[in-house]
Amino acid sequence: MQTAQKRIESLDILRGLVMLLMALDHVRDYTHIGYWYGNPTDLETTTGFLFFTRWITHFCAPVFVFLAGTSAFLFGSKQLNTRALSTFLWTRGLWLIFIELTVVNFAWTFDPKLEIHIFQVIWAIGVCMVLLGFLVYLPKKLLLIIGLAILFGHNLLDTIVMEGNDSLSVVWYFIHQQQTVTLQDGAGSLFIGYPVLPWLGIMILGYCFGYFYKRETAAEIRKKWLLRFGFGSVLLFILVRYFNSYGDLAPWSTQKSIGFSVMSFLNTTKYPPSLLYTLMTVGPALLFLYIIEPVKNVFTKFLTVIGRVPFFYYILHLYLAHILGFIGLTLLGGNWKELIFTNERLNSGFLSDKGFDLWVSYAVWIFVVMLLYPLCKRFMYYKANNKNKWWLRYL
Repeated sequence: MQTAQKRIESLDILRGLVMLLMALDHVRDYTHIGYWYGNPTDLETTTGFLFFTRWITHFCAPVFVFLAGTSAFLFGSKQLNTRALSTFLWTRGLWLIFIELTVVNFAWTFDPKLEIHIFQVIWAIGVCMVLLGFLVYLPKKLLLIIGLAILFGHNLLDTIVMEGNDSLSVVWYFIHQQQTVTLQDGAGSLFIGYPVLPWLGIMILGYCFGYFYKRETAAEIRKKWLLRFGFGSVLLFILVRYFNSYGDLAPWSTQKSIGFSVMSFLNTTKYPPSLLYTLMTVGPALLFLYIIEPVKNVFTKFLTVIGRVPFFYYILHLYLAHILGFIGLTLLGGNWKELIFTNERLNSGFLSDKGFDLWVSYAVWIFVVMLLYPLCKRFMYYKANNKNKWWLRYL
């Protein structure tokens, strides 16, 4: 069986790859020693295997947000007018914000009271889509300038650090500062993991990048610019990072070995995504698109399936990872309810020394992906064969 409409498969392949890696990170959250409490990028406590298990998943969020912008451009190129694109973007954005604060939050915590309100990647994409829904009326060149200004300039705001739970501080946390805000005398909390401003810059640039994937754009032109942008981003990352001059809150330093020095060099800031973090991740992703476009094999077909139904995959893999975490904790002799994350339970630190070795996380990750693949394939065909159902565009 084949899908009814030809798509640009390289984008689906890249999206599928980052979704695959995303599952590794989230499975590790629910199986590895320390659960949510350990920091795999802490050079004082990590190992090379653990560090790079976390580091490789750094590519997921920025590439996913960037491609969300590209998909918005390609969707808009099929519409009769900008208003139709704008309406779709802000309505889908509001839908994603709702899903983040309900369905996704419950997947992370399994707490029916939802004491912990988690604002992560789906929330960030939702807000960025709402804003992009209004920005698409601007000329494309102006949009590009805004995206570049945010990417290269937002680290100038790093010195603005707010404290407390007053309204101005909370607004700033949502814009540019990762923070946990305690509510109602400790009865609940907001975890603002994805301050939205830097992600907006990434989505805008992804939207502008969509120009190279228009049907009328020659493949030779696209590949030429993929190579230029990809290598340019990587080289700029290496140069700026080396001098520790700008673009990241965490400078690198010489460590006890070459391996740990490399880890220090690569250990850039994700929350919020710094300039260097974005260059480090999006640059290689563009080079991947350059390389993968003509490649057709079993693995690219596998990734394409997941890449065509990323939202469906994302929701299912979170629930499955958490349920497998319950099973794993029970096998360890613990009470599975400890993985129902209420505010009190999360702050207790009870799970800080519980969990499995990292190889177990990898085994569970492979199991999760293999289990979800046939479901994704069925849903992919269902979407392709039911394009008349408008609500499928929101899934």
